Amino acid sequence: MKLLLDTHAVIWALEDSPRLSRRARSSVEDARNEVIVSAASAIEIAIKIALGRLRAPEDLAAACEDAGFVRKGLGFDEAAVLRSLPWHHRDPFDRLLIAHAIAERATLVTRDRELAAYGVSVLW
Repeated sequence: MKLLLDTHAVIWALEDSPRLSRRARSSVEDARNEVIVSAASAIEIAIKIALGRLRAPEDLAAACEDAGFVRKGLGFDEAAVLRSLPWHHRDPFDRLLIAHAIAERATLVTRDRELAAYGVSVLW
């Protein structure tokens, strides 16, 4: 299965936080699954660190690589999906992650059940 981690899921997986659900942790740790971290999450994390609202690994790219996560950028395919999304949700980073999950045909690992309104598969 292909999994795309929501930003909170990235941080909680890297921190081995109990806030990550058992089901999500089990899926992330299953070597048969491809676990993707979107550039959208990296940007959101960088902004929140700069604002003093978040602590995360100093070298996020290395931490993701060490965890076996695949880092993927955003491009024109994701932009085309994003343009066609209905406005169920206004958060720009959530919308980018939804578009990325749709373009990748990935299940979105998130505690935000509202994101399923976009037709994307959600796991928590």
